[in-house]
Amino acid sequence: MQSPDEIFDVCDAEDRVIGQARRADVHAQNMLHRAVHVWVLKSNGQLVAQRRSATKDQYPNALTSSASGHLDHGEDYLTAATRELGEELGLTGVDLTFAVKLPASPKTAYEHTVLYTVKTEAPLTPNVGEVAGLELFSWDQLEHQLSLPGDNLSPPFRELLKWYLEQGHGR
Repeated sequence: MQSPDEIFDVCDAEDRVIGQARRADVHAQNMLHRAVHVWVLKSNGQLVAQRRSATKDQYPNALTSSASGHLDHGEDYLTAATRELGEELGLTGVDLTFAVKLPASPKTAYEHTVLYTVKTEAPLTPNVGEVAGLELFSWDQLEHQLSLPGDNLSPPFRELLKWYLEQGHGR
């Protein structure tokens, strides 16, 4: 479970660590920090999206990546992705593929955002303390979600989806 006192690395625009601060302060002051996202892709091409818990401090109940989270102090992106996948979905022992790194900006919730993907049919066991539910989406459905007004998607997930579709993936 998240704590407002959790310590994040604070970064500059080039993703170099320049200090540390409490989660609550990082979010309240829009400090640049690091996050990782993992997309679980099914063999039929669908993406497993996560419905964020109502208890999340940012974007409660929004759709987001299959698994996502902040890097712990001193942690690298791949280690964080592997950890988040295990913590949130109970998925371990899979090979993750790097997809993209988006720079921190207001559109990514001030997070340097790295996306990994994994194709698997392995069973997923959502952590009920962090995940309200999992939903399968086709790329047409995700494109429709992007067209809806409001905050149905977390900002980093929205930006990752835009990037993915602009690259011609998912079609």
